[in-house]
Amino acid sequence: MRCNDQMRRGDRVPLLHPNTLTSVTAERPPVRLRPEIAALPAYRQGRSATADGFKLSSNENAFEPLPGILDAVAAASDINRYPDAGATALREKLAPRFGVTIDEVHVGAGSVSLLSQFINAAAGPGDEVLYSWRSFEAYPGLVTVSGATSVQIPNLLDGRHDLTGMAAAVTERTRVAIVCSPNNPTGGVVAAEAFARFMAAVPSDLLVLLDEAYIEFVRDGGAVNGHALIGMYPNLVVLRTFSKAWGLAGLRLGYAVGPAHVLDAARAAAIPLSVTGPAQAAGAAALDHEAELTARVDRIVTQRNEVRAALLETGLPVLESEANFLWLPLRGDTEAAADILHSHGLETRAFAGEGIRVSIGEPESVAKLKQAAVDIVDNLPSTLQMGRID
Repeated sequence: MRCNDQMRRGDRVPLLHPNTLTSVTAERPPVRLRPEIAALPAYRQGRSATADGFKLSSNENAFEPLPGILDAVAAASDINRYPDAGATALREKLAPRFGVTIDEVHVGAGSVSLLSQFINAAAGPGDEVLYSWRSFEAYPGLVTVSGATSVQIPNLLDGRHDLTGMAAAVTERTRVAIVCSPNNPTGGVVAAEAFARFMAAVPSDLLVLLDEAYIEFVRDGGAVNGHALIGMYPNLVVLRTFSKAWGLAGLRLGYAVGPAHVLDAARAAAIPLSVTGPAQAAGAAALDHEAELTARVDRIVTQRNEVRAALLETGLPVLESEANFLWLPLRGDTEAAADILHSHGLETRAFAGEGIRVSIGEPESVAKLKQAAVDIVDNLPSTLQMGRID
């Protein structure tokens, strides 16, 4: 007899004993999931630092939010209402900065959200998405979720993209190519001339995403800068974020600039209303406080260069970086080194068998980092003590 029939008659519905429930559950077929999705590891956020430690694992801006930005967030108090789905006011402030119309600007809940939208808009089962590796750890998962296949081209020895190898790997199945500059987690940039050659070599109908999440930290005058390329290529979209240099990581806000019809496809693939009102208000306020934020970025860049020099003096191998983090190519010693850093109260991002990404954090973290570097060199093989990367 059906359960609802019993309830209408006022009969008691027998409760299943926990052991019986386990037995029934075990006999049921498992929920059918896409095997490639079920096999994906969940995103692993960096460990929180101890009370006297420092979180150097997430490339966050360690400066506290500016009062003017906090005021703008507080003023966006109508959280009982849905936000502007098009983030119109923010797009109206961003568009003139790039000399484009607001239709050529798209706002999303962080650059990861935007990447997902563009990949899903252009690629699906049977298609390929091309990118350098190692690069941003979200790329493989985003491609898998879309149903497409990742094609990964190994980085050069200095951690930069092999754009020649990437161009050669383009096939009829390639739908998206992602170029990350500065590259996360290695910190190297793509040269403007190399990027121009890459764009000339790939088909004009191949969507190219230039991921510039860390562009504000670049001081290399020869590096590619998407701002100068707007309007030059019908297949190029430039992605940027407010999470890093602008210090709004907790609000999830990023934007894309490119051809309107391509952005329209991303908008169609987006989850509606995912960019909150406080995030939009904070982004607009941040643009009004650009001079103050730029001064902070300059201080981070200075600290980045000083920390790298100090770590190199200890004998630790550190790649040159144009981002707000440093890459330690420790390979087989990665996990042991991460444990040493942890013992000093430093939470970093370790990629087993490859290396460790260390964010530039509070100035007070530098002394701990230097001492940890000494301990790593003292406890790891002699090749690291000599500072060799090969």
